[in-house]
Amino acid sequence: MSFEEAYKNYVTYVKNRHKKQGFYNITHDFECRVLPYFKNSDIYEISKFDLIKWQDTILSFNFTNSYNKRLYYVFNSYLDYCSNYLKLPKNLLREIGPFPKKVESKKSDYYTLKEFNHFINNVDNSIYKQFFNLMFFTGVRPGEAMALKFSDLDGNYLIINKSIQRKGSRELDTPKNVYSVRKVIINNTLKKELLKLKDYYIKNCGNISYDYYLFGGIKPLAPTTIDRVKKNACEKANLKCITQHQFRHSYATNLIDKGIPINTVSKLLGHSNIEVTARVYVHNNLEYEKRVLRILSFQNYVIYVRNRLVSILKRF
Repeated sequence: MSFEEAYKNYVTYVKNRHKKQGFYNITHDFECRVLPYFKNSDIYEISKFDLIKWQDTILSFNFTNSYNKRLYYVFNSYLDYCSNYLKLPKNLLREIGPFPKKVESKKSDYYTLKEFNHFINNVDNSIYKQFFNLMFFTGVRPGEAMALKFSDLDGNYLIINKSIQRKGSRELDTPKNVYSVRKVIINNTLKKELLKLKDYYIKNCGNISYDYYLFGGIKPLAPTTIDRVKKNACEKANLKCITQHQFRHSYATNLIDKGIPINTVSKLLGHSNIEVTARVYVHNNLEYEKRVLRILSFQNYVIYVRNRLVSILKRF
């Protein structure tokens, strides 16, 4: 069976088992970096050497470790499908293993409150300003924020029960997982600013509906436009440019740095377990490092004083 024919069967299988955004990501990565390489191959004749040559080709592009990991996952999943349902003797990619990791310098991927205030002061449009305010002060995912409607405002809470595809057809979908369905509390200031957007839509659209999107009105904001506004504000503020999702990182990191228990942060973020929160959102913090140094220095001082006292007492 040809590689491409087997892939067509795999696409149907994946489509019925993944959310729309997940399906788009899997097929997009596969069709960019795997399918073109093996398109004319027979799945039963692909050898370990062929797979190693593919890995070497991918490594030559110098992609990030996380992207290489994604490519390994999607190709692995495809070969598992062929092994389970198309009589492929074994998945040789599992025997070869994942891509070797390269050393990557860690970059700060979040804003402190001071940095965010500097950033938001350089966002001129009120719709985008409140979009970024919401992201920073609630930690919702970008797709969740874009999907919010006025009907989701419930007092001082926002009901998170849907998401929107950021790529592809941009259809409404359920959130990432069952834990993502939640109520997010917002302060009075943010609530008032969100309600002010109604006046903007009345002025520009002539009416208002609870079915309107909070950010965009009749239709949601486009991710590319959001990125353009963000980039312009970062350039004006002379700040590093973080991604939309990294406003969520900022929310989580700032809460953890302020001493909020990690299990509470995990629930606010809609994570399935605290391990995810700890792995992704706990960052090294210079103030914590200084605090550790002070503690260790004090402990060393105590040990030094104790040893001196013991030495003095031995003389008597």
